[in-house]
Amino acid sequence: MSKISKALFNFSQYMGVVFSSAYDRKFLSKDVTEPKHVGHKDWQEYLYGIYNKPGMKILEVGSREVTGSSNARERFSNAEYVGFDYYPGNNVDVVGDAHKLSSYFQEDVKFDLIYSSACFEHFAMPWIVAGEIKKLLKLGGCVFVETHFSFSSHERPWNFFQFSDMALKALFSEAMGFDCIDCGMSSPIVGRFSKYAAPNLRYKPVKGLYCHSEYFGRKSREAEDFNWINMDLEQIVGDTRYPPPK
Repeated sequence: MSKISKALFNFSQYMGVVFSSAYDRKFLSKDVTEPKHVGHKDWQEYLYGIYNKPGMKILEVGSREVTGSSNARERFSNAEYVGFDYYPGNNVDVVGDAHKLSSYFQEDVKFDLIYSSACFEHFAMPWIVAGEIKKLLKLGGCVFVETHFSFSSHERPWNFFQFSDMALKALFSEAMGFDCIDCGMSSPIVGRFSKYAAPNLRYKPVKGLYCHSEYFGRKSREAEDFNWINMDLEQIVGDTRYPPPK
């Protein structure tokens, strides 16, 4: 390749990146923010940095190796790491149903961190799992959840929910005893309706799609009287309001 051809190629590559960045930016939502510390590309290093210390007890919900080798046990080598999953397999210490999570541990067992990645969409009753996590956390302990807001249908028939960051904040609300430390959505997606959609939607762009939603919060009080059935809406969503009609 001549110098001129190479220069033209590099310029075309550069312009492709510039055009793509400008085009992709149009699909972002102004009211959606990425977490400061626990976005998809950051959360692992962030948690390892805080919790890989002697005396720390870590529980991963959904620990089985599915998409490749997991190095969580190695990265938490200075802490006490426990892997929990519905099926036995590599990186699994305890097998069971997350909806009954606390029943697999003795009453005096409490964790400094309980975390789960790409699992909450597969829980039929995620509010029950949130309550089970609360039972197993120390006072002052933290929970991290990463799940999907927009993603391909997978592992059916057990692909039940997709969550926004607001949904995760509602699951782990102040009423349940949690303080949100960091929350948001990451991994934006460029999308449109296909030719197989209803005629009025066909080929229209779909903005505000994000693959991942993340929540990191601290258990600040026991909230032993918490019960989903008895909760008022304001106790779950705080001082937010549904957007008024335009």
